[in-house]
Amino acid sequence: MNQQTPQMTYPQAEWLPAGDILMHTPGQELFDGVIHPSAALFEDYFDVNQAASEHRQYIRMLEANGIRVHTVSKILQETDIEKLRPLAAKMLTYDISHINEENPDASESYRQYVLSKMSRADLISCILRQPTVTLYKTDLNTGYEAVYSLRPLINLYFTRDQSITTPRGHVICKMNSTQRAPETEIISFCYEHLNQKPIFRVTGEGRLEGGDYIPAGEMSLIGCGMRTNDEGIRQLMEADAFGHDTIVVVRDHKFWQMQMHLDTYFNIIDRDLCTMVTSRLNAKPGSPEFVTCDVYQRAGKGSEGGVKGNEGNFYQLVEKDLSFVDFIRENGYEIIPINHDDEMHYANNFLTIAPRHIMAVGRQSLEYYQRMANAGVTVEWIPLESLINGYGAAHCMTQVLRRSLTPAPSPKGKGN
Repeated sequence: MNQQTPQMTYPQAEWLPAGDILMHTPGQELFDGVIHPSAALFEDYFDVNQAASEHRQYIRMLEANGIRVHTVSKILQETDIEKLRPLAAKMLTYDISHINEENPDASESYRQYVLSKMSRADLISCILRQPTVTLYKTDLNTGYEAVYSLRPLINLYFTRDQSITTPRGHVICKMNSTQRAPETEIISFCYEHLNQKPIFRVTGEGRLEGGDYIPAGEMSLIGCGMRTNDEGIRQLMEADAFGHDTIVVVRDHKFWQMQMHLDTYFNIIDRDLCTMVTSRLNAKPGSPEFVTCDVYQRAGKGSEGGVKGNEGNFYQLVEKDLSFVDFIRENGYEIIPINHDDEMHYANNFLTIAPRHIMAVGRQSLEYYQRMANAGVTVEWIPLESLINGYGAAHCMTQVLRRSLTPAPSPKGKGN
């Protein structure tokens, strides 16, 4: 039976109570990544089994808060097996380029035959590991020899990145790294299974990754830097996929892996409370750490000089090169600073599950604990010591599919 999410309400603000979340508990597809972490876009080696155990614990903590977690693995396990075969077919390659006389049609027919015989478990293995069989001719045995290689989806557990969920619906991203591109096919498949067909897909030279998107009530914040570019943002505005009247393009000028996305140096806890790492908070104009922002406003039908959207709506650039810190403060936010040592332990990459209620990586400084307590923030500390070596944490590992439009009261005064 399909696991469906009826009457979906899309999140309009990062602080609203989370209802449904899409996640992926990593499996043995991680192994090829940890044996050369840098090539896998990881920070360091980590134990695969320990990482999976941490992820399952995170899911249990979310579920204890009444959140329904949908996992990629469960979706692949429960969907109609015949729907898995086309997805697996996209991931299985027979390379016959070394055999001049090989008939491409015959090779493809044989590949489809093998796929038609595969069990569910083997289809899922194809999907997650992306095998390539490079064939060579020989006079021995069956007449073939082969070299087997894999392109496992080692970053799939960062389910924040392959899509964004705006007030209008789900948007499929276009990943900045070629090796991560197939992840969007799997996430699209998951949305279809949940009866939540995406409304838009970034194409061409556009780049968009979900860690750069934060819905903030009456506006969308979208980072532009290492992983998301102006063309991707333009496509979203032109398609009116943001669903907000105000779009704030937050510009990163540093291009540093540790701060690859907006959510690595800025995050939101409540409608009037956010965090920012001190290197960005205290940066001076002209410094690479100094964050600027451009503000676009929906101008209505027939406007000129903007980005055209659906039904003739336009977004116009109304302010440019503003200080992002000043902009946030002018919009009513108190900023909790996060020091360098805590930042390097992914203190900023928390998930807000309700106003002033976050899930964060444990083992932070006493300063961090105290600042959260002083602001009335309830923090649930997650043991993610292995998983964070993949260059991401609690926020990166979740795609919030639904948030309540009626926020619960902020738990001010509650301890940690």
